[in-house]
Amino acid sequence: MKKVGIIGAMELEVEALKGKMELKRKVEKASMEFLEGALEGTEVVVVRSGIGKVNAAVCTQILCDCFQVTHIINTGIAGSLKNEIDIGDIVVSTDVLHHDVDVQVFGYPLGEVPQLGRLSFPTDEHLAQLAVSCCKEANPDISVYRGRIVSGDQFISDKEVKERITKNFQGFCVEMEGASIAHAAYLNHVPFVIIRAISDKADDSAEMDYPAFEKAAAAHSEALVEHMLPRI
Repeated sequence: MKKVGIIGAMELEVEALKGKMELKRKVEKASMEFLEGALEGTEVVVVRSGIGKVNAAVCTQILCDCFQVTHIINTGIAGSLKNEIDIGDIVVSTDVLHHDVDVQVFGYPLGEVPQLGRLSFPTDEHLAQLAVSCCKEANPDISVYRGRIVSGDQFISDKEVKERITKNFQGFCVEMEGASIAHAAYLNHVPFVIIRAISDKADDSAEMDYPAFEKAAAAHSEALVEHMLPRI
C-alpha cells in the first residue's frame, strides 16, 4: 500500500496540510514531529524537517526507515534563477543537485558528491508529470515549469552568486533542502519529486521579496500537493 512522505522545511510549508489530514499518531524523532494519517484518502506522513541539508537528509532517512514510505514529496519555496520564472510560479524538478559541493581537485565535476557516480539525482517521472498536471488544475493563475533544482546551505541574495550558480548548473531555482532529500531518496530507492514555489528572484532584491511573498508561494505548493495525493 502506498504511503507518501511529505516534507516541508518550515512550518508554513506544511501547516495547511497538517490541518486537513486525518491524524492517526504523532512520532517524535531527531527533534522532528512526524504526523501520520490520511489526507485526500491517501496514507501520508507529514513533517517539518527544519532548514538546511543535514536536517532534510536526516528527516528523509527517518521516513524511509521508520515509516516505510513508498513515495516522497518535498514541498516548499525557492529563489528563481531564470528571468521568465516569476514570483509565485512553480518549478517541478527534473533532477536535483548540490551546488555547494566542490571536489574538483580530485577530478569530480563541480557539484558531484564523490563515489556516487552521478552529478544529479533524477526525479521520478510519474510524480513529476502528475505534479505539473495537478498544478495547472490547482493553480490556474500561475505558470509551472519543469527543470533542475539546485540546493546549498545558503540563502542566495547576491546577483553575482546567482549568475555563477546559473552558469555552472543551469538550474531553474535555488533553495536549501531539495538535493539532500533527493540524495537520501535515491540511496533508499524511493521515488521522489521536489516542488518549489518561487518566493524571490535570488538576487539583490531577495531579502525584501522573500518575507512579502513566502506565504502566498507556500500556499501554491500546498494546493498542488493536495491535488496530487489521490492520483499517485
